[in-house]
Amino acid sequence: SLGHKVIVGLNSDTSVKALKGSNRPVNKQDDRKFLLQSCKFVDEVVIFDELTPYELLKNIKPDVIVKGGDYKKEEIAGYDLCEVIIFEYVEGYSTTDVLKRG
Repeated sequence: SLGHKVIVGLNSDTSVKALKGSNRPVNKQDDRKFLLQSCKFVDEVVIFDELTPYELLKNIKPDVIVKGGDYKKEEIAGYDLCEVIIFEYVEGYSTTDVLKRG
């Protein structure tokens, strides 16, 4: 409902490992991409290797960036490029939370 096309920027395995540590990612990038592409409302999934999707966002030129509620606008890569909408955080649905539960 926020636009005509939904493009998901997905951290590569290398990017996730650099951000989250050597035991991550839990699922490989191709598997994560497949699951996201299977979502009815996702039009395209683009994998990026950088620590943030800033360069990807500069190339795509989105009208809106949507992020989860565990971020503040100023922490979001590309907040200076377009409108940012932050969805409400849903407890218990992050990979980190799942790993903590064991």
